[in-house]
Amino acid sequence: MLVAERHALLLDRLARDGRVVARALASELGLSEDTVRRDLRELAAAGLCQRVYGGAVASSPAVADYTARTTVSPESKDRVGARAARLVEPGMTVMLDGGTTSLAVVRALPADLRCTVVTHSPTVAVALLPYEGVEVLILGGRLFRHSAVTSGAAAVEAAAGVSADLFLLGVTGVHPDEGLTTGDADEAAMKRALSRRSAETIALASEEKIGAVSRYRVLPLDEVTAIVADTTDSAATARLRERGVTVVEA
Repeated sequence: MLVAERHALLLDRLARDGRVVARALASELGLSEDTVRRDLRELAAAGLCQRVYGGAVASSPAVADYTARTTVSPESKDRVGARAARLVEPGMTVMLDGGTTSLAVVRALPADLRCTVVTHSPTVAVALLPYEGVEVLILGGRLFRHSAVTSGAAAVEAAAGVSADLFLLGVTGVHPDEGLTTGDADEAAMKRALSRRSAETIALASEEKIGAVSRYRVLPLDEVTAIVADTTDSAATARLRERGVTVVEA
């Protein structure tokens, strides 16, 4: 097979199955395992998949920059945001992650809500300005422009001084085997710091994130209370539930 043909086949399998196992595919196609692994490295370098132990999985489109992500699955994010907003009860202290799905949560909050929101996202904080009953605490630190959030040692230290009832966690990938992932190591560490300071963590997953994987692990699936998910892929949802995950469908 020509290189282009192999790449096309690998991408087709990733789209169909969400995962490629190098050894199994090499045996099926009569190729060396090294050839398949080299092809996967080339596809990963082009951002077309994410390599994992033994093969590769579908790469998440949610790792694009902040502006580009505003155009990815906006209706799905609105559905997830609306469902997640119903989990915020009056009097709660809620940690709200950054990102476009979190902004969808803000848009869906009741206008008369009275609670406290802790966030490391300046855009989320500004979006909460019209909510006069919501006290907003912003965690400072280095601004990570890609996601428009603060991160780094100062932000993690600030998070350590806060306790919350609920953390609404944004990620770029939700995978039954690889767990919850994102595209930056410092951002992943910040998300873990926020989760540690909250009684419950609920992940937000619009349709493009289900079955996808990014480079850095945020949390394993067993460390979140539930995942609010919008997906038409019943197989992906079933695999998450087989792992013991509570999936709240948006």
